[in-house]
Amino acid sequence: MIDKIEPNARRALAGLTDGMTVMIGGFGGAGQPNHLINALIDCDVGELTVINNNAGNGDAGLAALLLAGRVRKIVCSFPRQVDSHVFDKLYREKRIELELVPQGNLAERIRAAGAGIGAFFSPTGFGTELTRGRETRRIDGRDYVLELPLHADFALISALDGDRWGNLTYRKTARNFGPVMAMAAKTTVAQVKNVVELGALDPETVITPGIFVQKVVPVTEDA
Repeated sequence: MIDKIEPNARRALAGLTDGMTVMIGGFGGAGQPNHLINALIDCDVGELTVINNNAGNGDAGLAALLLAGRVRKIVCSFPRQVDSHVFDKLYREKRIELELVPQGNLAERIRAAGAGIGAFFSPTGFGTELTRGRETRRIDGRDYVLELPLHADFALISALDGDRWGNLTYRKTARNFGPVMAMAAKTTVAQVKNVVELGALDPETVITPGIFVQKVVPVTEDA
């Protein structure tokens, strides 16, 4: 019997080791898997590369992971905002590396990894410092930059409903990067607000099929 439910979040992260690449869902606080992030902090792993939309807010969630010194590099599209003081301090002290990626390219690079696409050309960023030294091509009179897919060892995401097979639904904008990250990682762990019986989810509403999810962790907050 397939049963991917794992009540212990830390145990759900078994196999995550130093130096791995971890995708973390969320758009700011929306859809950020804080329960799983806290479990990751407790795992005492380091030198991680984190792929996320931004670089943390305040002192909780992703910001707490950065503050704990677990992250060597962050790949994101929006690292600075009014409450990104943790990242700001680490970056100014040269204690964290940043790869800045335009948001559309970030989403597409993750999606490309999940879809098995080797690379793609994008016009975004052409001629800027972000793409200096990168391969370019002119197609139909427009200039493009070669973008490579973003793969991960683990993806930590948040969903609204999930069943024991790992099928997931999301709540509105909390969906954001979750579906594409689940496809792009070797191991996906999803925290869910509601665990439902198998067959309770209308197949037409399932956004992430269970084939892309290895562990489902029930929580009552942040989903």
